[in-house]
Parts: sequence; structure tokens; C-alpha cells
Amino acid sequence: MRYKCLILDHDDTVVNSTATIHYPAFLEALKILRPGVTISLDDYFRENFDPGFISYCVDKLGMTDQELEVEVECWRNYVSGHTAQAYTGIKEIIEQQKALGGIVCVISHSYDFNIRRDYESNHLPLPDMVFGWECLPEQRKPSTYALDMIAQKYNLKPEEMVMVDDLKPGYDMAKAYGVPFVGAGWANEIPEIREFMRKNSDVYFTSVKELEQFLFQ
Repeated sequence: MRYKCLILDHDDTVVNSTATIHYPAFLEALKILRPGVTISLDDYFRENFDPGFISYCVDKLGMTDQELEVEVECWRNYVSGHTAQAYTGIKEIIEQQKALGGIVCVISHSYDFNIRRDYESNHLPLPDMVFGWECLPEQRKPSTYALDMIAQKYNLKPEEMVMVDDLKPGYDMAKAYGVPFVGAGWANEIPEIREFMRKNSDVYFTSVKELEQFLFQ
């Protein structure tokens, strides 16, 4: 076990959710909020990567707070009937980390209830701590709030933790706190995202198997 604490992002790191859940849910919201406006899956990945989903909705689409509430409700309605599938090999990584006495936490922009539902539906061992979208805005990634809470609870140094994430906010958070960062590159093959992650991650993997080998061999 290379790190005492394995910290996982959720969407497109543990479960294949952007392409199968969040993107189609957002298209449904656009039909209501911005009829005639659409976005490709690749561009949706790009906007989530940088500047981020909320910035895209507010700055590029001009959504108001009330419209954002409608978007969230559309998302809730969609996810209530759809469950994202965990990537092959993720379950074994979490099981092995816990079997060796390690800690597993989640820091995500999904809601806590949705993260836990995905873990249960995919028969994944439940994480020890979860920090999701229900956190105050100033506590969400890229804020280091969650990392600090984890470090305090388990008496960990930054180098004893590792963050695995597919997007820039996770990288920014880890870098600011001094936590090693693993780029998760198995959700998409968008060149500019892969280029940034390869260049800036401490290590970057395009398969879950590579992550497993790095963590435990």
C-alpha cells in the first residue's frame, strides 16, 4: 500500500457517469431552459474540465440562480432512474486498500446521497468520509477544506494521502495542499484534457489497472 489514504473523485473516476448520466440529464435541462441550444459530449467534457460546470452555466449560458435550481431538479429526476456503472477494477482497488488497513475517502462535485447510492448499487465498499456538492460553495473543490478535514481526522501528512481525479479542480486542490495527484484518464480521450493532465499530474494513467499497479506494487 503506497498511501495510507486513497482519496477518490467520483464521476468519471469511480463510475462512468458523465457520458451516461450527467450529459443526457443536462440536454434535458437545456430543452427547458435554453430551447434550441445544445452541446456535444466532447464539449461538455471540456466545459466541465475548465472552467467548470457552474461557470459554464452562469458565464456562457447566462443562467440565473433560479434556472440553476431547475437544472439541478432536472438532474435529480434523471439520476433517480439511472445508475452509473463502476469501472472494472475499481472495486478491487477499494477492497485492497481497506484490507491493508488503509483509508478511502471521496471528494466530489456529486451529492453525498448519489455517491453512496452508486457505491451501494455497484457493491463497492463504502468510503470512510465523503465530501460532495452538499458542502458549502467555499468548501467544494478546488478548496482544500476536505483535504484538511481528512488530514485532521486521521492525523495524516499530505504525502500520506493521494488524490485520484479526472478534472482540473481536483488537481488544483491537491497541488494547493501538497497532496500527490494521480490523473485519471480512462473516461475520455479529448486531446487537450489529456495533454494538461499528463503534463501536470504526478502520474497519469489511462486505465484502472495501471492505477492498481501503482498503488499496490
